[in-house]
Amino acid sequence: MSKSGKFDIIIAGLIIGVIASLLVLFGNPANMGFCIACFIRDTAGALGLHQAPPVQYIRPEIIGIILGSFAIALAKGEFSPKGGSAPLTRFAIGFCVMIGCLMFLGCPFRMIIRLGGGDLNALLGIAGFVLGILTGVFFLNKGYSLKRTYKLAATEGGIMPAVSVVLLVLLIAAPAFIHFTQPEGGPGAKHAAIAISLIAGAIVGILAQRTRLCMAGGLRDVVLFHDFRLISGFCAIFCACLVMNLILTAATSGTYFHLGFTGQAIAHTDGLWNLLGMYVVGFGAILLGGCPLRQLVLSGEGNTDSAMAVLGLLVGAAFCHNFGLASSGEGPTANGKIAVVICICVLAVIASVNTFAKNDS
Repeated sequence: MSKSGKFDIIIAGLIIGVIASLLVLFGNPANMGFCIACFIRDTAGALGLHQAPPVQYIRPEIIGIILGSFAIALAKGEFSPKGGSAPLTRFAIGFCVMIGCLMFLGCPFRMIIRLGGGDLNALLGIAGFVLGILTGVFFLNKGYSLKRTYKLAATEGGIMPAVSVVLLVLLIAAPAFIHFTQPEGGPGAKHAAIAISLIAGAIVGILAQRTRLCMAGGLRDVVLFHDFRLISGFCAIFCACLVMNLILTAATSGTYFHLGFTGQAIAHTDGLWNLLGMYVVGFGAILLGGCPLRQLVLSGEGNTDSAMAVLGLLVGAAFCHNFGLASSGEGPTANGKIAVVICICVLAVIASVNTFAKNDS
């Protein structure tokens, strides 16, 4: 890997880390400047897919990531509509990944942001994420594959960007059938201005598309190829968040940085379930070929298989809140623990069937 390639992804990571911290300054929830899982969950609530009033808001950052990725892919001739690689399996994996995220209360992106804000519970999440990655890599080494994709019509690849535009219109118009968390009603009520969030999301989408930024892919590449390029981007995000949070804490007398396990914003201290939740996310991300951020970016590039994974994340988020699976600051629920164990079993079956059954045929 060329030095210029590593330099580009480090610069991109630094920019994204600064953006994540500034979004908190501009109104997003603490230690949640960017969280793909949380933002998809909020969007699901706004669309009425779940009825949890504290987490209902169409997040412009998600829209921005997809549209930013779409625009830069189109401009660079990389918009490539394709799909047909086990779409329903990818939906199921995305569903499981969201259950893991909402057990931990964050995606891999937020895991790094939480650590940059001093939340040491993220260390347990990282441990579980790494173990999940290693499990997925085991199956990759044995031949795991969801088979090939096929070229599709441009209209197929343009559906996710088109849906994003519709969501933006709904957010701005705010019709009565769209749900919004009331002021002071929970995390959904805390958000930066629409324009700021949309631009921030677009910048992240563009940078992630150009650098192929993916934490799951980064750890996979370290294990398989001893390639540290992708993971260096997330190291840069952590460094930028840490420095920015320390600066903002000193400049505003706020609590952008709080070191420890307790008293963290939108987090719980149950180490075992933080670990197991992110184990599911790491395992599932390898089976999908990328973390939730990467799935959004790929859907913007026209990949309908990734779009199915995103839909799995969306439905998974709704399911979590409709059936009491999501954790809270007080800890995980009994239903959530059962769901995580089931997800581990489901992912193991999917991995085995698409590895050993394929090899035996």
